[in-house]
Amino acid sequence: MIFSLPTFLTIGAVLFILGLYIVMVRKNMIAILMGIELILNGCALNFAAFAFFNKNHIDGQVMVLFIIVLAALEAVVAFAIILSIFRYFKTVSIDRATSLKD
Repeated sequence: MIFSLPTFLTIGAVLFILGLYIVMVRKNMIAILMGIELILNGCALNFAAFAFFNKNHIDGQVMVLFIIVLAALEAVVAFAIILSIFRYFKTVSIDRATSLKD
């Protein structure tokens, strides 16, 4: 079964929109982090699809590799921040974490 470029672009757009919705609606920091990961995966899928259907140019594959590394680093830093906030506020809800001065 062969898929076309619009199929991949549609799936990438759905991932992006779903991630954006999660980031805007959720109040849990872990859920927001997962929404950001969905946004990055949607972008990576579009880059990979354009690279595949554009005679295997390496540009899209390099961007996908960069996005994967960026997502891994973002997850590590975000989890460290979330753990720090959880230790102080005893919750991962954004509503309760209102002050970061202490």
